[in-house]
Amino acid sequence: MSPDQHLADPHLADPHLADPHFAAAADHAARRRLPAQPAVAVVGATGAVGVELIACLEDRGFPLSRLRLLASPRSAGRTVLFRDQTLAVEALGEDSFAGIDLALFSAGSGISKRYAPLAAAAGAIVVDNSSAFRMDADVPLVVPEVNQAAAEGHRGIIANPNCVAIIAAVPLWPLHQVSPIARVVAATYQAASGAGAAAMEELRASTAAYLEGRHYANTVLAHPYAFNLFSHDTAVDPVTGSNGEEAKVMQELRKILGEPGLRVGITCVRVPVLRAHSIAMTVEFGRPVGLDEVRAALAAAPGVRLVDDVARNHFPMPREASGQGDVLVGRIRHDASDPSGRSVMLFVAGDQLLKGAALNAVQIAERLLP
Repeated sequence: MSPDQHLADPHLADPHLADPHFAAAADHAARRRLPAQPAVAVVGATGAVGVELIACLEDRGFPLSRLRLLASPRSAGRTVLFRDQTLAVEALGEDSFAGIDLALFSAGSGISKRYAPLAAAAGAIVVDNSSAFRMDADVPLVVPEVNQAAAEGHRGIIANPNCVAIIAAVPLWPLHQVSPIARVVAATYQAASGAGAAAMEELRASTAAYLEGRHYANTVLAHPYAFNLFSHDTAVDPVTGSNGEEAKVMQELRKILGEPGLRVGITCVRVPVLRAHSIAMTVEFGRPVGLDEVRAALAAAPGVRLVDDVARNHFPMPREASGQGDVLVGRIRHDASDPSGRSVMLFVAGDQLLKGAALNAVQIAERLLP
């Protein structure tokens, strides 16, 4: 069994959710929603997504009463400017969540498995950005534009999906309303941001070295990054042939869309782009669909922006997707290999650090406010 096969089975409950801390949190029915001005903690505050979480809270005017920044001991003491106040980063510990209403986690699955149940037991609602709880049947996996209602049934922990799954689900959901989707075949073009701040720096440094003719020894990713692309750097399951990232996206899309039988095939590729993932998708519907109804559904969908200028050959690009919260969608056309008219091809791009991670988490929390 591969690591992701365990996550794939919703009947295999994560053993961490069975511990007494999480069980206690499940009894706090009165805390299913946030107070009007919650006390907020960000776990992993100095990482790439943690930095974006803090920025999203500030930029969106999230009505918090106070903010606690938590990270590893080596980051403790660093300072962050938030709403004209200088906040010190604290070392994460088991007692870090006293008085906290909302805990935004972005520090990896190991940290989440250890500390998220503790935060929930202390009375916080946890929105976790790791893969730790995503496929557990008792944990909602939420993209607000698609299935925010699922968050209302949380038992203390809400999972933020994989970045590719989020960016794909935002346009897939309105298309699913046009006609039920039968199959999705996709290829991703994933930026360095998906592997964290260290990978982004490795791309910058290796590109500079390449252009200057210097040797660069990569240490973060398995292959040279500058002017290169390669299969996503997660282990390949020898039985299925899918790597870990591909398995996550397939499993999570089914859960988010509420379609456990959805046929999904995907190839995930790392490309030398700093931030914003792109995806080429072929979507097969249950009936023939017209391009006008596809465009109309996408144009009206929250979180989607059409970038589909055929005359100017202007379609979604990671450069334009970076730094903003919409998922850009374009290159909308019928699949010429399917004469039935049931298959539509499109290209999307979304900021992995924003809508693919931090922004989605903050949007989940916003919808739990009174």
